[in-house]
Amino acid sequence: MAVKIVRQPKKIALIGAPSSAAALLPGTEKAPAALRAAGLVGRLQNAGFEVIDYGDCPPRLFADDDEHRRARNLPPIVAGLNDLKTHVEVAIKSGALVVVLGGDCAQSIGVIAGARRYYKHINLLWLDRDADLNTPATTPSGRIDGMVVAHIIGKGAPELVRFWGEPPLVREPDITLFGIDRLDPGEQELLGKSPLRHVLAVDIQAKGAAAAAKDALTHLHADTREFVLHLDLDVISSDDLPAVNVPGSGGLTLAEVRTAFMEFARHKNLLGFDVAQFNPGNDPDGSSARKVVDLLVAALSARLDSTEAPAAPDASSAGTEVAAESPATESSAGESPAGESPAGESAAKSAHSDAASTVEPAPSTAPDADAPENAFGASES
Repeated sequence: MAVKIVRQPKKIALIGAPSSAAALLPGTEKAPAALRAAGLVGRLQNAGFEVIDYGDCPPRLFADDDEHRRARNLPPIVAGLNDLKTHVEVAIKSGALVVVLGGDCAQSIGVIAGARRYYKHINLLWLDRDADLNTPATTPSGRIDGMVVAHIIGKGAPELVRFWGEPPLVREPDITLFGIDRLDPGEQELLGKSPLRHVLAVDIQAKGAAAAAKDALTHLHADTREFVLHLDLDVISSDDLPAVNVPGSGGLTLAEVRTAFMEFARHKNLLGFDVAQFNPGNDPDGSSARKVVDLLVAALSARLDSTEAPAAPDASSAGTEVAAESPATESSAGESPAGESPAGESAAKSAHSDAASTVEPAPSTAPDADAPENAFGASES
């Protein structure tokens, strides 16, 4: 039976994903609680949002898992994704913007899978210093955090590749990597052969963060396709935000990330985003938590401002039913352009209408039971 989803621009569905099971280090499982304690919910409410807090999924914790050196902690990772996907499905159906507080980067798989319950195609904007494209053949650490995009495009452990049931979870031409500043050799090789679009941090700085963000949205076909955003906080220079698992100087400044994030967040077709890699264990005075809250509130306030601006008359005004794509079938319409050449890469690592969409939910799929190995490079996060 078709489901009528009415997008509600002033409503936020907040979900905690307290996981470090896929991470390089413990501590990110404490991030949702730390960001709530830093006043995130109250700040969003004061900005004008209705915040529905779904609470936290059960925690999934870091472990060495030396028995599976190329794919560490897969069972708790998959269990956490199943928990999160269920919450995201409910939130997406409500019409709210989904905001997931992670946690490790693997949680983005649960966010996308939950959104695909009601939308056939989901594009992905990956705001991260790392490409997270390592595979079992190219990386040594075995930590899933550095292999998340590879799994999203269908390369890696069957438990994650088949998590949605019909890989890939997102097609390569429908992904834009934004802010890249670190690449391992295997990732460089994959990007050289892939239609994945990637935008280097140095090019964002040369063009300007706002202009680069607008270009990225154009190439992502964001005006005609719903998309999900992943924000890995290590995209921000450690000079501005040190409390992450893999800090690094250089890259994008906090101001540049804020400017780009505001452009992304105000877009009407953004369904939701997850925030990853904040580690409260590296934030003894809470200053980084406050910066992260400031960043989220600034971006979401820009979204609210854009929805409250007077809209030009449009034939597809609020209340018009639109036939959204069914997630049960494939279509080649709206493919993104081929990715950029890796040449020159760094050697280091509108008014939002309440339009109702009638969508046909796809059946939930259970993850595959087979357990192959995976690995990722130590520089990844």
